[in-house]
Amino acid sequence: MSEHKKLYDEVFSLIEKHDDWMSKTINLIASENVSSPAVRSAIVCDFRDRYAEGWPGERVYAGCKYIDEVELITIDLAKKLYRAEFADVRPVSGVVANLAMYTAAMEPLDRMMALSIARGGHISHARKDLGGTAGQIRGHKVRNWIFDDKEFNIDVEESMKEIRKLQEKGDEIKFLLFGGSVFPFPHPVKEFREIADEYGITIGYDSAHVSGLIASGFFQDPLREGADMMTTSTHKTLPGPQHAMVLAKEEWAEKIKRASFPGLLSNHHLHNVAGLAIALAEMIEFGVDYSRQIMKNAKALAQSLHERGWQVIAEHKGFTQSHVVLVDVTETPMKDGRAVEENLE
Repeated sequence: MSEHKKLYDEVFSLIEKHDDWMSKTINLIASENVSSPAVRSAIVCDFRDRYAEGWPGERVYAGCKYIDEVELITIDLAKKLYRAEFADVRPVSGVVANLAMYTAAMEPLDRMMALSIARGGHISHARKDLGGTAGQIRGHKVRNWIFDDKEFNIDVEESMKEIRKLQEKGDEIKFLLFGGSVFPFPHPVKEFREIADEYGITIGYDSAHVSGLIASGFFQDPLREGADMMTTSTHKTLPGPQHAMVLAKEEWAEKIKRASFPGLLSNHHLHNVAGLAIALAEMIEFGVDYSRQIMKNAKALAQSLHERGWQVIAEHKGFTQSHVVLVDVTETPMKDGRAVEENLE
């Protein structure tokens, strides 16, 4: 047997081993989910081999008439589920969606506020010296929200003071970003709408982790609370394919569309758009029950860990209002998270 045929067979063997392993594993990775058989069926369609650049009906490529119809259905479902005026379903990941949001809302080098990585922010929110997307790709100067460690949330009063201080110094903030990767409680979006209007600041919200909970009404409603635009992942609490969206007020539509194409995307993984349409339809039909169970599971896990002596964060707040449960292991033999992960795996 040739060497390349051995490698060919090995890949399929490894896929089978992985599938078997996952079927027997309790996976507590908060950024992963399991999509339905219907979603998985959609993402293996012929769309996976096709190209479509631009907006539906305005494609650069031919052969897109059915692809366009599916994408328009996906847009309509997204707008319905999130009660959004505008939806762009082309971003291929949460990072790309965030880049589209930054491009629409800011000029390069503009200053923004976001959570620090240590307080739950995502690397796509971070400054250049940390390798963050906002700083490294767009040159944005990133100031971090003042954080209340006890409440595990943004400190509204102190962050307001920080914004005013920066504005008075001439270090203008152009963008306030809410959301993050470690995200057990809703962020105070509505509390900052007034100061954003006062200084002409745009508000964005990265809902990657909680987009399914938002869709089902179990978290907060950023677009009604004052956010101008919101990005999502589509494969965390929203159990779809690995993809993303940008949802926004209609006034941002053209800027977001142009940021996506030609700015950031050529083709946009059309098979995953089809899978996303199915996932959105499923969420409209079953999302409330699905998200309710996610919440029950998270709270039950937190309570059980607490009763067994673990230092679960924010007991006084019911531990969590999302799918994320945080445990302080710094004073335990498990403080080396990498070693624990490797041992459990």
